[in-house]
Amino acid sequence: MSDRPGGWTDDDRNDRYGRGSDSAQAEGARVMRHVQRRPAPPQQRPAPPQQHPTAPRQRQPEAPQYSGGYDDSAGYDGGYNTGHVYGGGNGGGRGDGGYVQGRPAPDWRRRIKIGTLTLVVVVLAVSIGTYFWADSKLKREVDLSKVIERPHEGDGTNYLIVGSDSRAGMTAEDKKRLHTGSAEGKRTDSMMILHDGSNGPTLVSLPRDSNVEIPSYKGSDSGKFYPGRGRFTKLNAAYAEDGPELLVRTVEFNTGLHIDHYVEIGFGGFAKIVDAIGGVELDIPKAFKDKYSGADFQAGKQTLDGQQALAFVRTRHAFTSDLDRTKNQQKFLAALASQTATPSTILNPFKLYPTMGAGLDTLVVDKDMSLWDLGQMFFAMKGVTGGDGTSMNMPISGSTSGNLVWDKAKVKQLVEQLNNDEKVTVSGN
Repeated sequence: MSDRPGGWTDDDRNDRYGRGSDSAQAEGARVMRHVQRRPAPPQQRPAPPQQHPTAPRQRQPEAPQYSGGYDDSAGYDGGYNTGHVYGGGNGGGRGDGGYVQGRPAPDWRRRIKIGTLTLVVVVLAVSIGTYFWADSKLKREVDLSKVIERPHEGDGTNYLIVGSDSRAGMTAEDKKRLHTGSAEGKRTDSMMILHDGSNGPTLVSLPRDSNVEIPSYKGSDSGKFYPGRGRFTKLNAAYAEDGPELLVRTVEFNTGLHIDHYVEIGFGGFAKIVDAIGGVELDIPKAFKDKYSGADFQAGKQTLDGQQALAFVRTRHAFTSDLDRTKNQQKFLAALASQTATPSTILNPFKLYPTMGAGLDTLVVDKDMSLWDLGQMFFAMKGVTGGDGTSMNMPISGSTSGNLVWDKAKVKQLVEQLNNDEKVTVSGN
């Protein structure tokens, strides 16, 4: 028997209204009202049997009408257990507004643009810094404005490249290792004219034993005028007499070719450049030795370090003529330029900076020469080896008192072709 009024049992109650609820409304109606978003009509509890009069059961107050969205301030409570029906309260299901979006996908196009721009700025900054660093190391000591009675400028650019026997900055150990001796002062050991024009570069060696006339000139230090006296001597004597300015004046006077820039490098700097790039590969056609320069070479391809390279370009006594030595100098300098101006050197800071430092520390140039001009000269030198240019000795007609005499007719034709920036057809010795 039930203790409840009217003889109700728990089973009757649960069958009618659903288990687990004491609400006056059926649980199913509450759920449907939430899903359909409209209120369910209130249901009246059936009256109990009247056999046993009893006080009527109090009815729960009806929930407020749901109008499609509720206001928390109104105190609305649906009365259902969200854990039983939906698995959570404000759990952010896709059916309500609680869904939290994930992080947006990265904008790779924008990142690539920013990265590229950053890289360009860094490369530009490094390049500009390197340019000014290198430009500041050039020794602009030669003043070509002191050279008088100069020939007119032709097309293209003419460089006078001089290798001196300067031992500046060398220790006693360096002099012994490089077989340079300890002579004071400096003299020219090699001289070349490099013409850079539209028809390819032309490299012309000037034998230091060339028989030339010393013209009138102004002293580079004193400014005193020295008139020409028709005096003939070896070309390297002009440098020994009054330095680079008189050498330029003598070359211009005897050739009629205007010299635009002057570049000089000493023994020590030459060897350091070769060592900085890791040596220069050269094919030596014939074995030779020279105890004065320290040369001792076998025939065939080999890589020369700084000491060997200096011995190679200085060797004179192993040959019958100074012309053979100038050919070796041309061959080596062209190979040096070709193997230095490569991506493996230019793009490698561990090679580029030591190479530039070794060369720029010992280079002497004219006051108007920029680092850009030096680079143009270097790549023109490389072009000689690449097959785009020509290398030759100054045309020789004979000798007098041991000095080499230039072939005046061929020299005149050569100079005209260079001045007019024409293809060189003149052959040298």
